[in-house]
Order: sequence, then structure tokens, then C-alpha cells
Amino acid sequence: MSHQLVIVLDFGGQYNQLIARRVRECGVYCEVKSYATPLSKLKAMAPIGFIFTGGPNSVYGEGAPQVDPELFRLGIPVLGICYGCQLMAHMLGGRVVPAQSDTAREYGKTKTYYDTSCKLFCGLLEEGMSWMSHGDYMEQVPEGFVLAAHTDACPNAAIADEDRGFYGVQYHPEVNHSENGVAMIHNFLYRVCGAAGDWGMGDYKKTAIRQIREKVGAGRVLLALSGGVDSSVCAALLAEAIGDQLTCVFVDHGLMRKNEGDEVEAAFAKWTMNFVRVDAEIRFLLKLAGHSEPEHKRKIIGEEFIRVFEEEAKKIGRVDFLAQGTIYPDVIESGAGDAAVIKSHHNVGGLPDYVDFKEIIEPLRLLFKDEVRQLGRELGLPEYLVSRQPFPGPGLAIRVIGDLTKEKLDILREADAVYREELAAAGLSQSIDQYFAVLTNTRSVGVMGDGRTYDYTLALRAVTSSDFMTADWARIPYNVLDKISTRIVNEVPGINRIVYDITSKPPATIEWE
Repeated sequence: MSHQLVIVLDFGGQYNQLIARRVRECGVYCEVKSYATPLSKLKAMAPIGFIFTGGPNSVYGEGAPQVDPELFRLGIPVLGICYGCQLMAHMLGGRVVPAQSDTAREYGKTKTYYDTSCKLFCGLLEEGMSWMSHGDYMEQVPEGFVLAAHTDACPNAAIADEDRGFYGVQYHPEVNHSENGVAMIHNFLYRVCGAAGDWGMGDYKKTAIRQIREKVGAGRVLLALSGGVDSSVCAALLAEAIGDQLTCVFVDHGLMRKNEGDEVEAAFAKWTMNFVRVDAEIRFLLKLAGHSEPEHKRKIIGEEFIRVFEEEAKKIGRVDFLAQGTIYPDVIESGAGDAAVIKSHHNVGGLPDYVDFKEIIEPLRLLFKDEVRQLGRELGLPEYLVSRQPFPGPGLAIRVIGDLTKEKLDILREADAVYREELAAAGLSQSIDQYFAVLTNTRSVGVMGDGRTYDYTLALRAVTSSDFMTADWARIPYNVLDKISTRIVNEVPGINRIVYDITSKPPATIEWE
């Protein structure tokens, strides 16, 4: 990609991907690399700036991660955040020591005062709240640096050597808690690094289409289409680039939500690609019959998916390239530990070895999830597909507790559809990060129409989360829950009781199985 580049060097910080997303939101392309990446490789990428992340270490500790000192002699601007700030100070002749008092340590929201003559804070308010998280203290800043921000407890909340383009902040401007934090990053990119702002999904789409055409030539491409956001956007991008040279195999295992299979097929009707929808519901249900343990269900579904895909791929004949919807968080380098760790996606999830292809095409591997969604909109995919919520690979199989039958799946599909309809009608669907229904294997006595019933209990789950590592249960208004419950019990045969899960993660998980 012929875009200006900023490199985020990761020192094991928990916000490394968030920093990269903030840079991209400012219209500048960005990649995350391990601090251990050789300097020759970094130079070859021709970045216009570096950003050092935070990290759990102390810069003076034995074996603490560092960069090649030559990096500071490249003439390329550097922004150090938290550990990155202290590392820069430490390596350039300053002194960083353990904080000797609670006043020198700072955690959480802290009122901070900024020198707005500094390029980093130009045009911003002179004071605001920043998100601090440091237990070490810069006792002495390096020669050439000035103090650019302070707090009531810390005189060097930010430091700057404007002649060399070196800036350090002891807080985290990338998090929402830091007021004007993104504006500070924007200032670094544009006022210090001279960014042109040449990163956007419209340009990315054009460039990606051109590169796909150049790589594929007259070849043929095969994609396993799950119906999720990533594989769907990947399919649309490939279809736009190479049309009927693409074959998408959509394995409909009968475990999707109501109408989803038809929606996926309809979404790709406008492209002249080869769309193969395999109706494998009966086959999957036969394999799953009698199995109630969640991990058994997952393994059966994963293995059977591969078998079905294998059979369909054999029918296609020659395949030159295999495509995947791998996205950037799946391949991002991590600076945690002694060496970079890269999550490999090159085994294609266990897809059959017999497929004779030149290489794997991963046209989304540079994008974050929100960028993938935006690219989908640029490509004209419908919003119901682009904004689709996270959905587990095994589908509804793990939202029906216990053994699976078509009857149970149909009950759950109808109830889940009502739930989603009512949350959308109440204007809550965009503020809740994930919501779904679970058909429990508990049956209870009820009374309907003066008669006794003995039907299933349905559980409703809804959570808010920023990263899905932790989650809190969503506070859906009682009147909305009441309407959902009334509709489901009246409209969906087989359910006579509704419960709402008010457990956060941890101790629970988001899914039930």
C-alpha cells in the first residue's frame, strides 16, 4: 500500500491496538510492530513517525525491553506513551526511578495542565483530565527536553524536544478517559510528522482491487464463506475485483439465526461470482444427534464443516488461490515476552491439504474490525450484514443447551428474532454490544389459556463491552423486557417462561456454552 506510514512499537502495552486505531482514525496508515523488530526492517518501511506504547516493565529493570539506540538518530519523530515516554528519557540520558510516594505514582483520571505552545498541545485547552497509569518517576529528563505538561503531583507529565521531534507523555492519550487525547495524537501526526492524511476506506478499496487483479491475473480463487462480517466483506472485495473467477462456498449448516442464510445469499446476488450454497442442515443434525457436551458439539461442527467444504471444492476443479477473511488483530505482532508472537492463520483453519493453490490471499489483513465494516459499506453490502453482531462459529448449536433437535433450533430462531426486533424497535440495538437468546434444557410448569403447560425456559442475554474480554450485563428497561417476554410467550410455541441473565464477565462468560 502506497500510504504514509506510522509505526507503533509495542512494548507489551494493553492499548497497542487502540493506539493504532486512533492513528488510522486520524487518516494516517499505521502498523503495530514488536519493539524487537530489527531497525533495518523498520527503516525499510520508511515511516514518517514512531509511537512507543506503554508496557508492564520498568525501564531500569534487568532485561527491560528497549529499542536500537540508532532509532533516535534517524531524524524521524517519536511519541512515547507511558513506558514509551520513560524509555525514551532513559535511553537519551535522563533518569527514571521507582516512585517514592503515592503522590508520585498516578493511576486513573488526573487533572493535567498543558503548555499549549508545544506542538503536541497546540490549539487545545490548557487543562483537562488525562488517564494516568505509572508507578515510576522521571527524576531527570534528558538534555534538550523541556517540561510540556504537569499535574499537581508530577512536574513532568509530558516532555518535549521539539528540535528533534521527540515527545513523551506519562498518560494514555489513546483512551476515551483522556480529554482531547486523540487531538494530541492528531497534532503529533500532522504538526510534527507532516502527515498528509492519505488513509481511508475509499482509497483502500481501489488499491486493494487493483492489487488483487494484479496478483490473481486469470487465476481462480476459492473462499469459504461463513456469513460473518469478515468473510462477507472479503467475498465482496474479491467479487468486485475478479467477478466469476471467484467461487464462494457457503455451508449452510442449519445452525444460523432466522433468515440469515437467505440474507447472506441475497447480499451477493448483484455480483457475477460463483456462489455455492450447500444445504447441509440434515447432515449436521444427524452428526450432532445425542451429543450434549459443548466441546463435543464444537468439534463435530468444525470437522463436518471441513468435510462438506472438501467435497464441494473437489467439484470445482482447479483452484489457484485460497482466500481468507483474516483481519489485522489476528496477525498483529506483540511485544509481550522475549520475542514477537504472531498468531498464524496460514493453516486455513484445517481446510483440506489436497487443494492445490499457489498461495493464500488475505485482502483484509491490514484492517481492524471497524475498518472492515466501513469497507463493506464502501462495497455496497447491506447494513444488516455489515453491522452483524459477533456470532459463534458453531452458531445456535451452543445456544441450545443440551442435545440438539430441529424443533429446538426452530423454537430458538423464532424467539431470538422477536428479541432482536424489540431491541431494535426500542432503539437499543446499537448501544448493546451483544445480545441473544438461549434455549435452556429446563422445562417448567405454566398456565396458558386455563390449561397446564410444561415447556422450555428461555434465557435472554445482553452485554456491554469494549473488548469482549470483560463485559457487563446490559440494563434493558423493564418495559422493554416485559414486551419481549409477552411477545415470545404468546408467539413462540414451546416456551412458557423467560429469564434475564444479569451476570457479568467474569465470573460468567458471554456465551452460555
